[in-house]
Amino acid sequence: MPTVLGVDRVSKAFGERQVLSALSFAIERGEVYGLVGPNGAGKTTLINIACLVVPPDAGAVTLNGRPVTANAHARVGVASQDVALYRDLTSEQNLEFFAALYGLTGARRSRRVAVCLSDVGLEDRADTIISLLSGGMRRRLHIAVAMLHQPDLLILDEPTVGLDLESRHRIWNVVRTVADDGGTVLVTTHQLEEAEALCHRIGILHYGRLVAEGPMAELRRHVAAAELAIIDAEDLGAVRRRADELGLTHRPALAAVAVWLPERQSLDRVAALFSGIELRSVTLKPVGLEEVVAETTQAARINRPTAQPPNRETA
Repeated sequence: MPTVLGVDRVSKAFGERQVLSALSFAIERGEVYGLVGPNGAGKTTLINIACLVVPPDAGAVTLNGRPVTANAHARVGVASQDVALYRDLTSEQNLEFFAALYGLTGARRSRRVAVCLSDVGLEDRADTIISLLSGGMRRRLHIAVAMLHQPDLLILDEPTVGLDLESRHRIWNVVRTVADDGGTVLVTTHQLEEAEALCHRIGILHYGRLVAEGPMAELRRHVAAAELAIIDAEDLGAVRRRADELGLTHRPALAAVAVWLPERQSLDRVAALFSGIELRSVTLKPVGLEEVVAETTQAARINRPTAQPPNRETA
């Protein structure tokens, strides 16, 4: 598939803080690519560079194989974390206004407004004033604005932050529809289950470097376990000591211990391994993105060549 967004050894510093360090990755047409990482990892800076808000110190960003210029920028749609809509206008009036800014006219503008309202499930709210919409509806309309001009690349920065489950799923469906129609989407999110559910490939960003990248099937290889046993017990220290005796890797898991199982086991078998310890519960779960992020960022932290003060960028 052709590359839509290319990021080639991009670096950026603000004063003494190195925000991005020789960052490289590419997103293909029809792909949903998730970029995850903690606050200060560099996600927002990368978006600003891709949108010509700030220049890189080194490296290049390309769109459809060409340098991002003012003209190329018109082929990008961005829905930032902050919803930017006119509260005293209706949903349709907002879309009409932004469509005009994108240069859409006549029948095409009317058609795109109607299609985007339908795509985000707000066709029945076309005449509703924005101030009367719920937070989830406003965020969906905010995404509709970014989709109006049918961009080659749709960038969604934390698209579901603060939303309830139903609103999140509606937005997920919008993203899937865009990709199914051949669009390309870059999603930044702190919600790891969201990235896991939505994205064809995921990049894990840590202190401006990509520490792991790929589809979930490949990312799981960073965790040397076939499955995880989440064990809650009266004495968690006893669980950890038993795991050590058995040669099993373990990690903290809220008020429990996550034990890495080298092969899949039944619940009865796992419970038998910890016999003699008063267990409250044992749950088996597959390796998820949360475990992958924890392991890859920890490894990157250990192998980091020089210590830097935490980057205060809001990602």
